[in-house]
Amino acid sequence: MTHQHAPGSVREERQPPREGVEEVAPGIMRVQLPISLPGLGHVNCYAMEDGRGITLVDPGLPGPTTWKALQRTMASAGLPIERVHSVVVTHSHPDHFGQAGRFRRKYGADIITHRTFRTFLDPEAEDQEAADDMEIADRPAKALVESARGQDLSPGPMGKVTPWGGERHSMPRSRRLRYWAMRKAAGKFLPTPTPTTRVEDAQVLSLGGREWVAVHTPGHTIDHLCLFDPAAGVMISGDHVLPTITPHISGLGTTVDPLKDFFDSLDRMTTFSDVRTVLPAHGLAFTDLATRAEDIKRHHHERLEKLRAASGELGRGTVHEYMQVLFAERSWGPMAESETYAHLEHLRLLGEADVDDSGAQLRYSFD
Repeated sequence: MTHQHAPGSVREERQPPREGVEEVAPGIMRVQLPISLPGLGHVNCYAMEDGRGITLVDPGLPGPTTWKALQRTMASAGLPIERVHSVVVTHSHPDHFGQAGRFRRKYGADIITHRTFRTFLDPEAEDQEAADDMEIADRPAKALVESARGQDLSPGPMGKVTPWGGERHSMPRSRRLRYWAMRKAAGKFLPTPTPTTRVEDAQVLSLGGREWVAVHTPGHTIDHLCLFDPAAGVMISGDHVLPTITPHISGLGTTVDPLKDFFDSLDRMTTFSDVRTVLPAHGLAFTDLATRAEDIKRHHHERLEKLRAASGELGRGTVHEYMQVLFAERSWGPMAESETYAHLEHLRLLGEADVDDSGAQLRYSFD
């Protein structure tokens, strides 16, 4: 089924984490971990046991808060954390990969990702602004933060102008220092998740006493990975298909048309007719994968129609001006501009929009 959202209620993806461990499909346990990110209140970590031990999917943010929550909750359910032998990371955002490096360092766990996985700690990583908007770790490497005082922080994704013109929205210097330190700390203070197994689409993985099919679903990120168990009819959907919200589609990625990638990946979800349980990275399990995928696609087509309609009033509008049409004022900012840019570029590539790049900012118009 598709979840209905009551006016004025808090969407389930934004709810604080539930206590304890819950079996959400036969042999699959869910641990909801605390996070504090824009529009989200928790991340779902899924645990499966087999003869070798335990596989985890998406073990939450870096830092001691998440690690302590994992230790406490797994112990309460009789899941010894030291028996974790594999960690699957659905995609390269910190609330999904955060503890993977620690599991590798402490217990030698295999880290499984899609072939294209890269984290924000890589200066060339795509989707940088999503990391810029997040509190990444509980305790950054303070010594490195101090050593960064006076450093030129302009090179790299945090210092570039946006592709649509003008400077990126400024972060507080303390936040920029934090990310500079995080990159310098990679491998020293912060266990970073270097994958040990990179999978291709349709590759079969034996985890948790069952066989999973890797399903590459680019759009939200280029490396997004879902897992499908055809025998049990279970799809672990990551951020690709969520029960009541739609994931951020960044215009700052490395692909030409990330929105088209997302549409293609949503269309693919409608081909899995045997799915009976969908396990998302945020929110609760649901059943009708195809309908939810169609709902999300319809939402984005409605946004495209808003852009077309707004062009009559805006004429040659900037990305910032079109953003104000698509998003409520409370959501204005770098991520909203980035998603607006992705939508405008999608229409331009379809031949529906023209862009004037003669000035300091791109200006889009429609015939």
